[in-house]
Amino acid sequence: MQVVYEDNQIIVVIKPHNQPSQADASGDEDLLTQVKAYVKQKYDKPGEAFIGLVHRLDRPTGGLMVFARTSKAAARLSKQMQEGKFKKVYYCVVEGKIKDMSGKLTHYLKKDEQRNIVTIVPRLEVGAKKAELIYKCLERNDRFSLLEVQILTGRSHQIRVQLASIGYPLVGDRKYNKTPSKVNLALWAGRLEFEHPVSKQTMKFLAEPDVTVQPWKQFNISKYFVR
Repeated sequence: MQVVYEDNQIIVVIKPHNQPSQADASGDEDLLTQVKAYVKQKYDKPGEAFIGLVHRLDRPTGGLMVFARTSKAAARLSKQMQEGKFKKVYYCVVEGKIKDMSGKLTHYLKKDEQRNIVTIVPRLEVGAKKAELIYKCLERNDRFSLLEVQILTGRSHQIRVQLASIGYPLVGDRKYNKTPSKVNLALWAGRLEFEHPVSKQTMKFLAEPDVTVQPWKQFNISKYFVR
């Protein structure tokens, strides 16, 4: 865990790949517990420190997450998310040279909770939830494409499922890519933008993935994170 920013209302950290956002059946140390321990130790808090989980990243996904340090901050950030005022931008590398340089994808998704698998289903199927995203191709070559993705709805596995459905599965995706590379899932939460829950200041955070490893190293991704 790397702390990017903190004050008495929020804490922004970078979640490593393959760590749960919150406790799950694996029993592996999760980020929420780690943040609580960090705040308790740093500020010598009696008892368990309050940390509000405002949003999640899938376990294989790495990148920026913001946690609330007060119940007021948690409620206000959650409201921003519900109203579509909380901006999250992801970066991913997909298999293949993508045809359309930009586009909007709309599907209806349904999650099998027992298998932890999401599928595209008809709009009227029971349990179907609308999923929308906008993507832009930043760079591409004969084998891979580097995409910037903004999700308009917060659905589980949304980016992975929707891009795979149009023929461009994410590199390293062991669920939705039939021939995944033996690398971390190439999906990274690289930008966060929201209104501070108390000061009302616009907060913007950038964090680039590890550009020294595959498949990120094939692209000049650092130039998209110039502050």
